[in-house]
Amino acid sequence: MPPRISLRQLDYLVAVCDCGSVAAAAARLNVSSPSISAAIAQAEAAFGLQLFIRRHAHGLTPTRGGLQFARQARRVLAEAAHLGTLAAEITGTVGGPLHVGCLLTFAQIVLPALRRGFAENHPAVTLRQSEGHQAALFEGLRMARIDLALSYDLNMPADLDFQPLVSLPPYALFDPGHELATRPGVSAADLAPYPMVLLDLPMSADYFLSFFTAAGEVPRIAERTADMAVMRGLVANGLGYSIANIRPPGDVAPDGRPLCFVPLNGPVRPMRMGLMLAAGARPTPAAAAFVAHCRAVITPASVPGLRLADDRPRPSP
Repeated sequence: MPPRISLRQLDYLVAVCDCGSVAAAAARLNVSSPSISAAIAQAEAAFGLQLFIRRHAHGLTPTRGGLQFARQARRVLAEAAHLGTLAAEITGTVGGPLHVGCLLTFAQIVLPALRRGFAENHPAVTLRQSEGHQAALFEGLRMARIDLALSYDLNMPADLDFQPLVSLPPYALFDPGHELATRPGVSAADLAPYPMVLLDLPMSADYFLSFFTAAGEVPRIAERTADMAVMRGLVANGLGYSIANIRPPGDVAPDGRPLCFVPLNGPVRPMRMGLMLAAGARPTPAAAAFVAHCRAVITPASVPGLRLADDRPRPSP
């Protein structure tokens, strides 16, 4: 009798190959580390094959056989997912697994409410999410680790499709005591003399710094952080201004201190939020349903969790 192995064990194996450690794979799949370790040990015992080299404090490195095994495991998992798609097409229902990626800068603000509405309309879909910077989302789509991603149109490569949903203009963020906080708008030249807290994520940072390059200015970068919440906290505590395209409904930092959002003027392009998918790929019914849900919910008039430019208070006539 041939060895028996479950799809769940194959999923665990592929996750460890992708992540390089049991702990990282467990975090990605939201399961316990012992469960993943046991699944790998059972697979190795069943097939009489060492799949990983275990190095203390250096995670797991797949053997040559492990890499071959993982490639075949991906094919098996893809075929299994196709069964769910086929069943949905036959029955006319939307169900099965769906893995959605989201850009770090707005995942905590936009994605939860988006997921809640989708789950209410499509309870048979098992949705899993992951957050990452733009380059990580590109890789996730190329490796088929995620089905689609909600992100910006930043440095879009030819092998991925981008479906725009809404345009988000940039703002400068200040603490209320900043000299520029009460202005109706500011330019890169206005900002350049002051210390800046740069949201330092791959590709995002280049976008923010391009405003200064276009104006022939050099910003005074005082702090760098890859965390949107940390950036807002530093700004609210007077440690510098920053630039972002995301404005939550409440103009406060995570510690409760107030923030001022001032539109950025000059030759600045807005960021387009939209959906990224592998070019030419046929989306599953679950993925197609999520795209339709996003198009219905994310519009120029409303984005879950965000305050849009048109929501700014207007002076009395």
